[in-house]
Amino acid sequence: MKKYFVGTAGWSYQDWEGIVYPAVKGRGFHPLSYLASLIDLVEINSTFYRPASVSLVYSWLRRVQTYPDFLFTVKLLQVFTHQRENISTKEADDFKRGLAPLAASQRLAAILIQFPWSFINSPENREYLEKLFRLFSEFPLALEVRHSSWDRPEFYNFLKEKRVAFCNIDQPIFHHSIKPSAIVTDPDFSYVRLHGRNYKDWFREDAGRDDRYNYLYSKDELEDWVGRIKKLAEGSNRVFIITNNHYRGQALANALQLKNMLTGEKFNIPAAMLEKYPVLRELAENLGKGQKSIFDDWPENQTEGGDRHQGKIGPGNKN
Repeated sequence: MKKYFVGTAGWSYQDWEGIVYPAVKGRGFHPLSYLASLIDLVEINSTFYRPASVSLVYSWLRRVQTYPDFLFTVKLLQVFTHQRENISTKEADDFKRGLAPLAASQRLAAILIQFPWSFINSPENREYLEKLFRLFSEFPLALEVRHSSWDRPEFYNFLKEKRVAFCNIDQPIFHHSIKPSAIVTDPDFSYVRLHGRNYKDWFREDAGRDDRYNYLYSKDELEDWVGRIKKLAEGSNRVFIITNNHYRGQALANALQLKNMLTGEKFNIPAAMLEKYPVLRELAENLGKGQKSIFDDWPENQTEGGDRHQGKIGPGNKN
């Protein structure tokens, strides 16, 4: 069984075109299939805004069918985490319906229940969490809270009793922001989310999504997290690691670095990413010889300039 599953938050970003995804795509290309050739899981963020339909979920499963170990985590609908008013079992049932194919195919790693920084530790909010855990008790659950008021032993014990994984996060640290950690509350799995450290824009009211998550982790910062992740692996069967610093493919760049640091697995790096993020060149040169180009997986696929093998990096082929 795999121990570490490294992936990105989402896959549908316009600013990934020409960086993560080839500028010119062959027939049959799909970004989800493409990512599944590189990483181990993906966090579905669209479910934060609307439940996924069963037909849509089946289409996702078809896209990854040639990658039997690939997993999905699913972000819970915002009505349960950010609105929290008049929630009903019907809303929960509607959300669960789309997850059924993922669970049946053993592709569902967890539901991520992510609350905003304003959600603080209070009797009312603890009671609300209990209600939420009961609503979705048939699924593996991970909880992300961002306020430091939750950083209490009794809270972690509460999660252990409920078999809910605490989400260890990296975020800009301000007053009352929860800090990086390596806390296990479910022996089956642990969860990590790396949001970046963009202090300038994190709480800026007019900052857009891309502004907040525009950050590239340094190698030293990643090595710091590798230590935490390995500690999590000592107390849980699997560790799910999600990079959420998505702007212009930075999430994938850091995910590939982490995957290599943790597993030493061989994989290819998109040629455009090597150009955009030179920090990946050292990694690419150390991945070994004889690797198949990721671009060869797509029929009639050509990268810019007509070279189908620009993505193949190894000794003697340094882009």
